[in-house]
Amino acid sequence: MPRQTSRATLAKRRSDVSAMFDHVAERYDATNDILSLGQDRRWRRLVRRSVDPRPGQRVLDLAAGTGTSSRPFADAGALVVPTDLSLGMLAVGKRRQPDLPFVAGDALALPFADGAFDAVTISFGLRNVESTEEALAELRRVTRPGGRLVICEFSSPVVPVLRSVYRNYLVAALPRVARAVSSNPVAYEYLAESILAWPDQRRLAAMIASAGWSDVGWRNLSGGIVALHRAVA
Repeated sequence: MPRQTSRATLAKRRSDVSAMFDHVAERYDATNDILSLGQDRRWRRLVRRSVDPRPGQRVLDLAAGTGTSSRPFADAGALVVPTDLSLGMLAVGKRRQPDLPFVAGDALALPFADGAFDAVTISFGLRNVESTEEALAELRRVTRPGGRLVICEFSSPVVPVLRSVYRNYLVAALPRVARAVSSNPVAYEYLAESILAWPDQRRLAAMIASAGWSDVGWRNLSGGIVALHRAVA
């Protein structure tokens, strides 16, 4: 099969983002495992622990892709709704995990009622939305009072040496690895660009608070390469 050449830009237009993920869907989970050196599995476990899903609770997993991030919530007995903009990702997810209720949805106009969820979470997806502020407000809208928000996203390493090594990895090594393992390697050029342009932990926390969330805090993972932000509606 010929390699795809679809990628988004930092303008993050919905059509570009959706097409890009359509073209990486089939190998997306395996590619992430390789590029993160297996750390993505640990990050998912910590997201699950932060959400703390209970039987019968309603959980929105936004930017769920193929549902890999949603499975731990379902296994805990929660009523998880994996939601994504990319129809290609949803198609792969439905084929692999037919028991999950996948929903096509835009982070800026979620197809859910006010206060519909006990917890909302998004892993490595907020960075790809056209308006971070609007997405945070929309997540707040669909969360019941007292409900939880958990965001797992690439961030800024806290140690200068690690920051330099990580930047070099993003710029030089990651695209080369992606060319070897991904069906759409140019998408990972966008990945590097979007990570480097993303706000650090403190600035994202301020944006979350500005969207109406309270008790905002974060935990650095892997030295700050990833940060886990938490808040309450």
